[in-house]
Amino acid sequence: MSRKRFDWKLKDRVVPLGERTLIAGILNVSPDSFSDGGKYLDPDRAFAHALDLEEQGADLIDIGAESTRPGSSRLSEEDELRRLVPVLKRLRGKLGVPISVDTYKAAVADRALELGAEIVNDPSGLTFDPQLARVTAQRDGGLVLNHMRGTPDTWAKLPPLPDVLGAILHDLEAASHRARRAGVDRSRIVLDPGLGFGKRKEQNPVILARLAELARLDYPIMAGPSRKSFLAQDSEKGTAFATAGAVAAAILAGAHIVRVHDVQEMRAVVAVADAVLAAKPV
Repeated sequence: MSRKRFDWKLKDRVVPLGERTLIAGILNVSPDSFSDGGKYLDPDRAFAHALDLEEQGADLIDIGAESTRPGSSRLSEEDELRRLVPVLKRLRGKLGVPISVDTYKAAVADRALELGAEIVNDPSGLTFDPQLARVTAQRDGGLVLNHMRGTPDTWAKLPPLPDVLGAILHDLEAASHRARRAGVDRSRIVLDPGLGFGKRKEQNPVILARLAELARLDYPIMAGPSRKSFLAQDSEKGTAFATAGAVAAAILAGAHIVRVHDVQEMRAVVAVADAVLAAKPV
């Protein structure tokens, strides 16, 4: 398939999407993330890792201070800011790529954008705190709307969706409408189908196989398969290879951005997938 090009408008720059796949490097500053919890909880280590991710080739750094792993409970606004603010203050003016903050709380998003972040990546797709869209609009930030079904502590109890892509399309279209009504310009919005995030294991490959259907909503697409439980293998190396396969599948289905932990390794995957995509007949 061909991939439509977009200009993603952030506060102080415009990021072209579609010429090549962009890589969002994940930086978790929480103690309980499912794959690297606690590793970068110290602000100095988080700062160093952010610089390293940029050096490895990340096109943006996505920082999360609250885990959304299955079964996790919600974090207070104060605790999330306590983890996030020291890292953002150290990074201000130190990166050449945009910072994205993974949060669903309007107050956290507001403070992060004030401290130099340019993108809010809402894991809840505006279902937890509708005011987040208004805050993002007021600060001219980019907004990623991720599809989430239920909450992390209820995911294990949810039955499979009868039509998983239909539900994702319906919910993301509704979320984008809410964002635009709150003042977020269309050119600032990116959609993410939310691999994992309340879907049953067997439904995630279906999402990847049909990801191209999201193009009908006419927004750029982000996909975040990295180290998700539906890809888990018997070894860390095996899971990394499974992630590589999912990243390639997402790109070939039209993803503009892939969100990954292992930036250096995934650069090679992205390069090959982009070359295959470019070679396809229009």
